[in-house]
This record gives sequence, C-alpha cells and structure tokens, in this order.
Amino acid sequence: MLKNEIAKKYAPPFPIDACGAQTQGWIGYMIQQSLQNLLNARGLKKEVITLVTRVIVDEKDPAFQNPSKPIGPFYTIDEFDSVTKEHPDWKIKEDAGRGYRRVVPSPEPHEILERQAIRTMVDAGFIVIACGGGGIPVVERNGVVVGVDAVIDKDLQSERMATLINASRLIILTDVDHAFINYGKPDQKALEHIRVDQAKELYDQSHFKGGSMGPKFLAAIRFVENGGKEAIIGNLNKLQDCIEGHAGTHILPK
Repeated sequence: MLKNEIAKKYAPPFPIDACGAQTQGWIGYMIQQSLQNLLNARGLKKEVITLVTRVIVDEKDPAFQNPSKPIGPFYTIDEFDSVTKEHPDWKIKEDAGRGYRRVVPSPEPHEILERQAIRTMVDAGFIVIACGGGGIPVVERNGVVVGVDAVIDKDLQSERMATLINASRLIILTDVDHAFINYGKPDQKALEHIRVDQAKELYDQSHFKGGSMGPKFLAAIRFVENGGKEAIIGNLNKLQDCIEGHAGTHILPK
C-alpha cells in the first residue's frame, strides 16, 4: 500500500485484494526459496510450494460497518483533508498519536477456496505455504467470486486452514515462549498444558490483548473445539521443543 501511494503518479494503484495476492507471492517465494535450500542442504527430499489463496468472507459481517485494521502510510493532519477529498470512500482514523491511517474491515474467515488443493498437495508430500497475510478476502455475488477491500486476521485464518484440511495439530509461532496470564505484571504466569475449557475461561476473562496474543489464543481454542488434537503457541526459535512438549503453551481437548 505504501508503494501504491508513492508510485500513484506513475502507475495505477492496485486494490487491496491485488496487493494481498502480490504480497502472498513475494513473501511466499522468499520462504519457499530459503526453506527449499535448507532442505536440499540437509539431503531431505521434500518440495516446497507456495499457493496464492482466496478466502470467502461474509459481506454482512459487522466488520464491514466498523473498519478497524490500519493499513498503508501515515498521514499528517494537513494531508488528512486532501486524502479524504481524493478518496471519499476511505475511512481514515487517528492512530495512537502517530498520525492518521486508512482503516479497513477485518472480517471473520469462512471457506478457503483452495482447501482441496492444499490437502491434496500435503497428502502428496509437499510442504505447502498457503493463506499468506490471512488470505485474499473474497465474496460470492451471484455465483461470481469478487475481491474486497479487507484484511483477514492471520491467526484466525490459520485455524480455518488447519480445521478445513483436517490437520491434527496447529502450531502458532511467535516471539515469546508461552501465552501468559497477567502478562507484564509481577504475578505473570506462563501457561504450559491446559484444557480447552480452561483456555476459553481465561480468554473470556480478557487476559489476552487483541492484536497480539488475543487472536492467537482464540485461534488455538477454536481449532481444538473444532476437533483438533492439540494447539501450540510458542517461540519460533524453539519449534522442536514445542513439538516434543518441552516448551510453549499446549491447549488440549477436555
């Protein structure tokens, strides 16, 4: 979106769904290239594939009436007036004292259009990179699939993908070792192995902030409630320990 703004005098800006597709391909390529090189160096005969992925959202989702996801560049108060005149359909809000930014809806993900392709490739032995950035949000109108200006939460979309392809385990990797209750306070406590009903109770008590651990914890709960055997939230650098049960927060069925 920032590139769009800088280059708009020279090239037509892309809509958000097209930017999402562009980003999926670009970042997917970087992960695919790096991971494939590592696998080859270790003598592991696995192929990596990146899939541009579309996700059905509901146009009646309340998020479309209350856009909340900031995207694109920051604008000063002086730029605010000119931007709103240029784009009267945009919603622009003040962003934590840092300036003004465009906000777009962040609707709930429903159906992944490429889920069968993902499952087929996984079953064939491929490592599949999919649903980048939360997936490209699309809606169905009279039998036609159309992209919309929105951004899907990546963690909630990870749950949808894991559930829809019948994965047994969902692992969400981040930059902390666990999910914590009372995070940042003297009595903070790391969560290690808990049942999904306990996890839901803690989530309902607002222990986890929206925009950080909140969506991750909710995604983990939904995955187990939808039939998953285990959801793990842990540190990217401790993946093996998380898999073996020695690190991370593990949410298990009742």
